[in-house]
Amino acid sequence: MKKLIARLAIGVVFVAAAVSAHAGQTLDRVMEKKAMVVATNSGWPPQSYLDDNNEMVGFDIDVSREIAKRLGVEVSFETPDWATLTGGRWQGRYDLGVGSVTPTKARAQVIDFAGIYYYSPYVYVLHKDSEAKAVDDLKGKVIGVETATTSEDFINRRLEIDAPGLPPIEYKLEPGEVRTFADSMLPFDDLRLGNGVRLDAVIAPEQTALNAIKNGYPLRVLDGEYAFKEPLVVIAEKVDPEWTEKVGGIIEEMKKDGTLATLTTKWYGKDYSAD
Repeated sequence: MKKLIARLAIGVVFVAAAVSAHAGQTLDRVMEKKAMVVATNSGWPPQSYLDDNNEMVGFDIDVSREIAKRLGVEVSFETPDWATLTGGRWQGRYDLGVGSVTPTKARAQVIDFAGIYYYSPYVYVLHKDSEAKAVDDLKGKVIGVETATTSEDFINRRLEIDAPGLPPIEYKLEPGEVRTFADSMLPFDDLRLGNGVRLDAVIAPEQTALNAIKNGYPLRVLDGEYAFKEPLVVIAEKVDPEWTEKVGGIIEEMKKDGTLATLTTKWYGKDYSAD
């Protein structure tokens, strides 16, 4: 028994030492360097994309810059693929992820959620010539979604959002075929070719769909029919709870002082920040 107690005590010391080694790891690095590296997307307007001057712009970029400003540090951007962005195990390559990430139960196992900074309704997007008037009209049709996203999880009836207070997800659509795309705009590029030419509908964030329509895509959103509504979170590597808490506090400040309302209105035309 004494040997067992001694072993347990040694184990506790090792665990405590490991936790201590990680405490403040990212926070200390950022504050010492006075610089923060944010992982995001480069082809997802209006969330984040390269403008004509090859500069990163968009809602997520503005949010990142505001977080950096309140920390008193500079910010730079990296654009890993989506699986890397949401998969954790960054090994210090990025300090924060600001990429309109949905907090799912699977992701909670590998990344930290610093805080919800806005909400996004997912909508059914049609070609303007489509005669569909309700979700039932899309039964058996070809539906396009971006791969490794909540829209793909939704269409395959396996979406599990990890956030309190959300209504249960209703799966009304029974597609005939699901086609996946590696980039958020590629489904729209296929849909714009004509009703039923390659796709009959796309499931995507309302903000992305409206931006595509604003930029001349001959599409429309199915009226009065949301697929689901999701919260979007800023994420961090699962190594430094102090850093996650620090960023979470800044997000709450930005929500309370109206900064997030201002930024969502700037990029989307209305306030998507309200709980």
